[in-house]
Amino acid sequence: MAHYQIILMYDGTAFHGYQRQKGARTVQGEVEVALTRLKWLGTAITSAGRTDTGVHASGQVIAFDLDWSHSETELARALNALLPADVAVRSVKLAEAGFHPRYNATTRTYQYHIYCQMDRHPLKDRFAWRVWPEVDPALLQQAAQVLVGSHDFAAFGNPPWPGGSTIRFVYQACWRPEAGGLQFEVTANAFLYHMVRRMVYLQVLVGQNHLGLQELAELLQGKGAFQPQTPGLAPAHGLVLADVKYDAKWSKAVVICDT
Repeated sequence: MAHYQIILMYDGTAFHGYQRQKGARTVQGEVEVALTRLKWLGTAITSAGRTDTGVHASGQVIAFDLDWSHSETELARALNALLPADVAVRSVKLAEAGFHPRYNATTRTYQYHIYCQMDRHPLKDRFAWRVWPEVDPALLQQAAQVLVGSHDFAAFGNPPWPGGSTIRFVYQACWRPEAGGLQFEVTANAFLYHMVRRMVYLQVLVGQNHLGLQELAELLQGKGAFQPQTPGLAPAHGLVLADVKYDAKWSKAVVICDT
């Protein structure tokens, strides 16, 4: 029996989030069905995060025990042959016993995609938020820098459990141009529930001159009186869980078997 660490990518459009739910199609549910066909005997796989309905991933990390007598590359290929078209295994490697994708993570990186256009674009709308009026990229970049560092992000989201700390450390936050739009990338030690989508929403308001940089900074100090308009969140479909980092001690294998 070996302990495996797997990187998953998925299009979240047709899923009711990552976490298994009775009567709903989820990423976890599809992966566990595929594993069962490989004679997996576990009750639940573990993951780095529970992405919401409509959220995508290019770097979701999962782990499970499996009695598998073939190589990691063959395991990746076997799973990809069994998984539906909107989920794929990106890599497989052996992990130390006791490795947990969520609790052993040192950083997580999310990306969010927007484009500025008056009329909708059906080919973009699956993976990006259409924003109008257009934003000022320079203001977005200034807003992103306000978020860097250790702050109390209580105004940006909820902790994973009642009474939990809302202090998080953001290592980097920046906006980059991409084909036909802009990409926000943020890395932190951990995130609150809805934190990235609230970050994007408020930065877009800054970029549209509806919210000042000082007001954004005050929200991080618990002083802001500004209350985001309902829904107050950037849509889920623009968000991607891009990367999760771990200390080297949690990996037995150094070769990642990309397929």
